Amino acid sequence: MTDASPNTLPTIGIAVIGFGWMGQAHSRSYARIPSLFPDRPAEPRLVVCCDNVEARGAEAVRSFGFERSTTDPADAINDPAVDAVIVCAPNMLHEELCVMAAEAGKHVFCEKPVGGTPDQTARVEAAARSAGVITGVGYNYRWAPLVQYAKSLIDAGALGEITNYRGRFFSMYGSDPMGLLSWRFEHDGAGYGVSSDILSHSIDLGMMLNGPIETIVGMEHTSIPERPLPKPGEGTHYDRGEPGDPTGPVTNEDYAGCLVRFANGSVGTFEASRAIVGPQSQMAFDIHGTKGALSWNLETMNEMRIFLTEQHETDDGVIHDGYTTVYAGDRYPFHGAFVPGDANAIGYEDLKVIECLQFLTAVASGEQHEPGFTEALAYVSVQDALVKSWESGAWESVASIGLD
Repeated sequence: MTDASPNTLPTIGIAVIGFGWMGQAHSRSYARIPSLFPDRPAEPRLVVCCDNVEARGAEAVRSFGFERSTTDPADAINDPAVDAVIVCAPNMLHEELCVMAAEAGKHVFCEKPVGGTPDQTARVEAAARSAGVITGVGYNYRWAPLVQYAKSLIDAGALGEITNYRGRFFSMYGSDPMGLLSWRFEHDGAGYGVSSDILSHSIDLGMMLNGPIETIVGMEHTSIPERPLPKPGEGTHYDRGEPGDPTGPVTNEDYAGCLVRFANGSVGTFEASRAIVGPQSQMAFDIHGTKGALSWNLETMNEMRIFLTEQHETDDGVIHDGYTTVYAGDRYPFHGAFVPGDANAIGYEDLKVIECLQFLTAVASGEQHEPGFTEALAYVSVQDALVKSWESGAWESVASIGLD
């Protein structure tokens, strides 16, 4: 971190590794922080972008404001101007990159779920903890203003004792059999499939809102076993091939689902599918307590349905049942930085800006960010039990897989 004069903010140098869609989203988000948050604790400096495709690195310099680019991760990580490394490469590369950054004394933000497999995440968490660096993980749906509001209602006891939780992430990004065989569909590139990808978002949010999970039973399924091969360095999981193109095997799961028991005594279900037809990006939860309920869905992220019995009691003791729809606005956390008033919507990438601001704040203050690699380890400990369950067909206990 570069020292500041009395009238300026300190500067935190950023390296982004992996300049696909997510790397670009992080880069745009850091660039937007100064114009959105005048009370920011530091200035982000886009020092270096690293990607194995030279043209992407050149675009990072030309259009995103990076000072330079490289194809060598070690070059980016060891740049003396870099304070924090943002890892957006394919999942199975995360361990090598995160460990390299931590051992170089750089703070590390990694896209979820940090490792392609639970064991990888455990090793990364141990390395970062040993190095004493600040860590972050990309569970950005935590930062939706209405999700933050939901957390405050639950913590205040407005829902009473929690009894039931339903979490799901249904996405159509893999529903087209002509969708390209990107690294996300290959165990060598992504590790596990939806359980490492979108289910991790759903369960992380469930544990943020409702606490730890103790036991789990689940299953997995792959419904599209072959996909067209992409051209090297081109295409994402949102792009498609054509009939007759050469294909390759899908080597991880399209679907994962489970029943769980939470430590607070409540019960729940979680599901994720990338090959379902209908829901396009349904990252959603329903949480029910003895005094009320909440329901939120990313597809309508600026709305939340709330049922609070105590607020509907009348003088004669009658409770008028029914959900109320609440619209996001500047009275809820972070929303007003993007747009004033009520029911004026913010979008997905605005959540990434909030996420980047929170990590920048942690680095500037020297205080650990949440969610960090500790929370990533909590999720993969659940994932580890889930994988054991779909292999055994039985209930499995969730135990931390962290390393000493």
